[in-house]
Amino acid sequence: MGAQPLESVDVDWNGFAGDRRWAFIRGDLVRSGFPWLTIRENQKMWQYMPHFVEPDRPDASVTMVTSPSGRDFDVVDPALAEELGHNARVIKQDRGVFDAFPLSLLTVQSVAALGASVGYELDKRRFRENLYLDLNSAESFAEDAFVGRRLRIGARLTVHILERDIRCRMIGIDPETLEENPDILRYVAKSHDNTAGVYAAVLVAGLVRPGDEIVLED
Repeated sequence: MGAQPLESVDVDWNGFAGDRRWAFIRGDLVRSGFPWLTIRENQKMWQYMPHFVEPDRPDASVTMVTSPSGRDFDVVDPALAEELGHNARVIKQDRGVFDAFPLSLLTVQSVAALGASVGYELDKRRFRENLYLDLNSAESFAEDAFVGRRLRIGARLTVHILERDIRCRMIGIDPETLEENPDILRYVAKSHDNTAGVYAAVLVAGLVRPGDEIVLED
């Protein structure tokens, strides 16, 4: 669903506290390697905004979802699943429902370079990263060179960069207009091995805030 900017967040081995703990499964599938209902199947999900009743307790809080019409649903309300379609039902997984790993990172320089290459100013939210890094550099895709190394972010959080992030058509969907532009994924596939950003695992848990220092460790 819609992305939420944070003033701070606790990060541990399961990623951001409260992140991607709920998921909708398409009930019209009998067997599937990807049963999830996502923005790819229902682009209007970008306009549904989840939030915690108790934001200081994200893993224990009731989760509410505000629909595009302004109606608030408890995430477990069957009426929400019915509105989303696809005979969906909701589940909770305490460790989170991730594509591959609990953290994903992308530099704002890479977002800008991709936009320039396809002739559009891209909203970084379409990449659905946990962390957007500003390296104060004009160099794009600098994060590719981080694979196999460690980053310390803020006072304590230390992550191991594991691999590059393989992309799907999600990055072509504008989070505001919901219009899909396949040129973006085509460019990434042709010019950058179909990857943008990197995945990471947490080595040392810690608190992260916007503006924290980023240190690349050997």
